[in-house]
Amino acid sequence: MEIHTPTHEEALTLLKKYNHTDALINHAKAVEGVMKYMARKHGEDEEKWGIIGLAHDLDYEMFPEEHCVKVREILEENGWPEEYIRAVVSHGWGICSDVKPESLLEKTLYAVDELTGLVTACALVRPSGSVRDMKVKSVKKKWKQPSFAAGVNREVIANGAEMLGMELDELFADVIMGMRDVADEIGL
Repeated sequence: MEIHTPTHEEALTLLKKYNHTDALINHAKAVEGVMKYMARKHGEDEEKWGIIGLAHDLDYEMFPEEHCVKVREILEENGWPEEYIRAVVSHGWGICSDVKPESLLEKTLYAVDELTGLVTACALVRPSGSVRDMKVKSVKKKWKQPSFAAGVNREVIANGAEMLGMELDELFADVIMGMRDVADEIGL
């Protein structure tokens, strides 16, 4: 297949082809929203960053044992550029991938992926059930409770913040803001 720049529609179609649970689709959309927000913040290509965020867990539901491996195959078969594929694969660095995040885009995806899960969990226990009125201190409080959203790998988030040269508070604030951009779409 010919290599081409994928569109948002192509990424969403692929996501829905390989993922059928609302939670995973909403997670992908949350990461997309945050990646677009971060691209704007850094003067980068919003569409590209968003597409990579949307596709990052493409293989997770159908191929959990081959996460970050199968996705390379799928994206190559669909003619995605190596830069996009590498970014998607790098988000699993140290867990299910040996591709270390190098670019700002890759480091950002690595840092925000798990954090969107924590912010989602924080939103769900709020009286409003939303990220719209969430403050950084709410996330910080839950961050310190290992039993809360226990599946969220806090070490990955901390490593990602360090890679980006950011304080956790700033990263928390950015993820909240990015998720607010897609709050209606993801039900938060």
